[in-house]
Amino acid sequence: MGGYVPYSRITAILFRMVLKVWAYSGLVLVFCFLLYYMYGGIFAILLLFFAVTGILYQVQDSLLYYPELPSHSRVYVPIPPTFNLPYENVITRSADGVQIHIQKIDNENVPTIVFFHGNAGNMGHRLQNCVGLYHNLHCNILLVEYRGYGLSEGSPSEEGLYLDAKTAIDYLYTRSDINHSEIIVFGRSLGGAVAIDVAVREEYANKIWCLVVENTFTSIPDMAKLLLGWRMLQYFPLIFYKNKFLSNHKVKQLRVPTLFISGMADGLVPPRMMSELHNRCNSIRKQLLQIPSGTHNETWQIQGYYHSLAVFLQSCRLKNIRQEYDIKVGSEKVQGDSLWNNVQTI
Repeated sequence: MGGYVPYSRITAILFRMVLKVWAYSGLVLVFCFLLYYMYGGIFAILLLFFAVTGILYQVQDSLLYYPELPSHSRVYVPIPPTFNLPYENVITRSADGVQIHIQKIDNENVPTIVFFHGNAGNMGHRLQNCVGLYHNLHCNILLVEYRGYGLSEGSPSEEGLYLDAKTAIDYLYTRSDINHSEIIVFGRSLGGAVAIDVAVREEYANKIWCLVVENTFTSIPDMAKLLLGWRMLQYFPLIFYKNKFLSNHKVKQLRVPTLFISGMADGLVPPRMMSELHNRCNSIRKQLLQIPSGTHNETWQIQGYYHSLAVFLQSCRLKNIRQEYDIKVGSEKVQGDSLWNNVQTI
């Protein structure tokens, strides 16, 4: 048998469904009202917290990287011949295809310093320092321009800077005119965090002779707490930091000879951070050099700076000779070994 369902019956079924939906919707609305009444303040604070941290996360790069300070730093990079230094202009590409600008200050059959600069300006602003390194240490100098700085392409980021550091080391190993057994990685301020990262990577640690870091920090979260002074930052998990540069954790993995240079008059990075990095460092050959009148960017101008660097490098060289040939050199051995694990002041 067949037939049509009466219209009145359909209407009644729909009416009952509407009533049920209305009833349940009413209960949900009452529940939401009560929840907001009781916990609305907490929800509002949480929403504000996530909004503020989201904004801070997005602007962190502009708070850390200053490639355009001073002005025109992205279009004009001073060149070594300005200071009578021979050089070679190099353009290479990192593993992710970003074009990196490098200046190689040339010497012959000598150690090579890979120079990672701070967070502002470009590599040309470090040339006066390079004059002292070149003439006092008699070395090649490879000045690395991070992505987004100077004439390099791209935009700066933590992982990007790490890639640029590896690109610089890889480039040196394509050169037959470089003494690959004496490659020195040097980093100042932000560059110190970059230098530490490449030095602890297993595939690069064996390519590096020694590491020198100057006036660098323990981590970006530590610097944020210090500079902003917000007590709540100590409760922020690391996920809220776009850039971390966790050198305080990485130094525990260091095995290469390491010199920590600390300007005790540094008004930006507290000298205690350099002491902490030195104490945490697990290299059996490490030294903390404290320079009482050294400031954040001008420690290299203090008398005795280059001599201390030269002594450190000579100690590394003598230690390598003893390891390779098992030679004991009497008083020289005592003098050389006394440098390691010590704190020195000039």
